[in-house]
Amino acid sequence: MRLALAEAEQAVRGGDVPVGAVVLSPDGTTVLAAGHNERELTGDPTAHAEVLAIRRAAAELGQWRLTGCTLVVTLEPCTMCAGAIVQSRVDRVVYGARDDKAGAAGSLWDVVRDRRLNHRPEVVHDVLAEEAAGLLTRFFREGHRGR
Repeated sequence: MRLALAEAEQAVRGGDVPVGAVVLSPDGTTVLAAGHNERELTGDPTAHAEVLAIRRAAAELGQWRLTGCTLVVTLEPCTMCAGAIVQSRVDRVVYGARDDKAGAAGSLWDVVRDRRLNHRPEVVHDVLAEEAAGLLTRFFREGHRGR
């Protein structure tokens, strides 16, 4: 999670909401890819930290299936990111701060564990949640725009 928090800090430099993500290899010891929000930087509405990290991990592995991998992200994934998680077959999602307004991994919705879908990753929440939430709180208190 510390690596994801460092990624989140990079998002702020680009004027984006401080969300960071890393994808760990199946053994949990190797970072395959990392990402942070880049919507403002790229003008791409899909440039969320999770989507970018998933894309980069797939490129690193040379395949779209991230079976066995863990996605660590500072903020609970939204519905778009939850869909990408399910489609990429990530086995575990670890997140920091809950997102009561847009979260899709247990707060507002629980897309990633919906029994109607073909893949349901394990979810671990509230990891360094206060630190992750603190980044977001500072960002918005400083008058930046939101997600």
